[in-house]
Formats: sequence, structure tokens, C-alpha cells
Amino acid sequence: MQPSGHRLRDVEHHPLLAENDNYDSSSSSSSEADVADRVWFIRDGCGMICAVMTWLLVAYADFVVTFVMLLPSKDFWYSVVNGVIFNCLAVLALSSHLRTMLTDPGAVPKGNATKEYMESLQLKPGEVIYKCPKCCCIKPERAHHCSICKRCIRKMDHHCPWVNNCVGEKNQRFFVLFTMYIALSSVHALILCGLQFISCVRGQWTECSDFSPPVTVILLIFLCLEGLLFFTFTAVMFGTQIHSICNDETEIERLKSEKPTWERRLRWEGMKSVFGGPPSLLWMNPFVGFRFRRLPTRPRKGSPEFSV
Repeated sequence: MQPSGHRLRDVEHHPLLAENDNYDSSSSSSSEADVADRVWFIRDGCGMICAVMTWLLVAYADFVVTFVMLLPSKDFWYSVVNGVIFNCLAVLALSSHLRTMLTDPGAVPKGNATKEYMESLQLKPGEVIYKCPKCCCIKPERAHHCSICKRCIRKMDHHCPWVNNCVGEKNQRFFVLFTMYIALSSVHALILCGLQFISCVRGQWTECSDFSPPVTVILLIFLCLEGLLFFTFTAVMFGTQIHSICNDETEIERLKSEKPTWERRLRWEGMKSVFGGPPSLLWMNPFVGFRFRRLPTRPRKGSPEFSV
């Protein structure tokens, strides 16, 4: 039975509940605090395979750059400088990937459409709020349901299998950093490949690598193809993410042509809201706000995600 004085609708879109409204139910509050103290992880087969592939491809690029191109080089400082730069970019990219994958993107608590919660909202007579029929939650403004995460996500931009997670209000900054660092490392790898090809051709493929010429060519060609594909994909994603942030409009909202019912934060205000605080080098740091979480506990049945 619905509480008197307002209407509850089972729909998925155009929520009217403000994001700052709190759920005062003691049981749900303890559950939310319990989940917030753990790491988020989605148990999706396709997403986990894509995430592992991402790491393997970065490891392959690091292997070719380090052992095929830099270590055999006779120029000591060339090897050291480029090795440090590439490996730093790789570490930052993989760290950003982990933070994106293991950070709660902004999931709305399941099953909070209860009588106690409805009464705690202190709604005006005739005011309409919206309930998601799939996860039985009251949907905040700009939240959308993800069929893979099985949850409603605040400011959901899209679900990315390569990070095995949704991109939402709480992990968008890490996704932006991931695409940026992958794009930069791809450009760096392509430049090194070009220089290596020139060096090998001039030296007639003698002493340019510890591997045989055919193996060296194959490894470099595969790295060039990987670099081109990664750079194209991540550069486009980085550009679309920055555009969305500056216009305060998620990809879902853009595709659905949803009219904004919220006050838009444009340009720098949007960037500050996502990256936190005024512009600084901390924006580039994927380790900001990192803290160790609790060890895994038994996952809840019927849920595709668990915390570790």
C-alpha cells in the first residue's frame, strides 16, 4: 500500500528525487555504510575477460618496449628516459583502470522503496517520485538502471566492459584518467616503434635487437597495430568524456535527448565537480582518495556484484 499524500510510479526514467535526499531507515543505513567500506566488483564474465585482456595488452606493450627496443639500445640515457616515461604511463593507466573497476560508480541502494523511506522523504501532497521496478529502489535524479550491474547508477554515462563497470558520478574521473594515460602511452609506443624501425633499417637489422629480425618485425608490427587501435579508441572516449563533463550531460542523456531538469554545471564547474577542487596536478593522480578496504565477506545471493 502506498503512503498517502504522494504518488509512487513504477517507471525507469525521468526521476524527480533529489540526489541529496537521505534514507533514514536504520537497517538500510547500516547496510549502505557496510558496502561503502568495501571495494566494488562486478561478477560479469565478459567484463572480467575484457579487463584481463586490457592488462595483458599493456603488459605486452611494456615487454616489447623494454626488452625489444630499449634494453638492446647502445644509448644509455635514451633507454633510461624512455623506459621511465613509458613505465610510469603504464602504471598510471593500470592504476586508473583498477580504480575505475573497483570503485562504486554511484549505485542506489536496492529495495529502499519502503514505507519508512517514503515517510522520511517528507514529500508534499501530490508530489511524484519514481521507483525502479527492476531493483525496487527510489530513483534519484539522473539515475539509470544498468542491466549488467543490476543496479540503478547515479549519473550513469555508460557501462564499459573494458573496465568491467559502469561509469558514473563516483568513478568517472578515474575512467577519464585511464583513457588519457592509455592514449599517451600508445603515442609514446608508436614513436618508439618508428624510431626502432629506422634504426634497424639503417643497421641492416644487425644488433638492433636481441631477437632475430623476423621475430623483431612481428613484435613491432603487433605493437604498432595495438598502439593505433588503443590510441584511436581511448582518444575518442577521452574527448567524449571531457565534452560530457563540460556540458554536464551524460552519454545516456545525450542519446535519449533528455531535457535537463537540473541546474547545469558548465565547463570548469563541471570539471571541478568530477575531479574535485580547483585545477591542480592532483587531477592527474589516480591514487587520490585511495584507502585500503576490508577483506572480502560472503557476497549476497542474487547480486552480480560483491565487495572485497
